[in-house]
Amino acid sequence: MSDSQDSLLNIFNGWNGYHQSIVNAVQPLTSEQLIWRSAQNFNSVGELVRHISLGRLTWLMRMGAPGSADIADLISDWELDSDGNRNIVEKSIAITEQPAQLIHWLEITWQIIENTLNTWKVTDLSQTYKHIWNGSVYAVSRQWTIWRVMNHDIHHGGELSLMLGLQGIEAFELSDLFGHIVLPPLWEA
Repeated sequence: MSDSQDSLLNIFNGWNGYHQSIVNAVQPLTSEQLIWRSAQNFNSVGELVRHISLGRLTWLMRMGAPGSADIADLISDWELDSDGNRNIVEKSIAITEQPAQLIHWLEITWQIIENTLNTWKVTDLSQTYKHIWNGSVYAVSRQWTIWRVMNHDIHHGGELSLMLGLQGIEAFELSDLFGHIVLPPLWEA
């Protein structure tokens, strides 16, 4: 496999477009639209967007992604779960009513993803780290974690699309194109 074929950025091409479709959906939102929630016991739009970026950071930091520790240092409020894993206390980061701050966190956590995909090769994906969950000790691979983060983006991006739609807000790239905004090359005969 050549270096360009072995590049994780090439393999995960399209994820960057999905990320951008989330950013573009959040950018025009008002504070009122960000505090909207479909039911009292559900997250608001802003809380959901904050969770997308902070969920990324938590898992990227666990696997030692390039630059993740520097961004994690910006967060002062952490808690340990019953298995001893560090988790961000998301409510302590009061950015849920500010589209610019939400976008900032989406962008800085995306930069970690992009740096990771630029730095690591396919052969790096099998490297593992220890993670305890529900009392069991797992050997979690980088591949599993990258898929976890991408799946997290897709899942919560879908929720965001639905929440915006329920408010009558059009987010064409995220909703109508499903975040798939990176076009393949044109066919050359």
